[in-house]
Amino acid sequence: MNSTVYIGNKSIMNYVLAVLTQFNKENAEKVIIKARGKAISRAVDVEEMVKNRFLPDVEVKEVKLGTDQIKNEEGKLINISTIEIVLSK
Repeated sequence: MNSTVYIGNKSIMNYVLAVLTQFNKENAEKVIIKARGKAISRAVDVEEMVKNRFLPDVEVKEVKLGTDQIKNEEGKLINISTIEIVLSK
């Protein structure tokens, strides 16, 4: 079973707790951390904190980088960077 945690503007610990919950209560074998734009650094922080402080047996299986096109306020298409970090037990 795979689970996904989307990173936004909340504190890092909220997302760390979400990842830990997926691994422990939901018995997920893989948890995917997804983020775009300015939240990418927060996603990396979440991954590092989970791996180094809470679940040392978890490893990074894959990191996917990409670009999404979204419309801004004026309706213009802009590119925004994305990241997917796949954690596995």
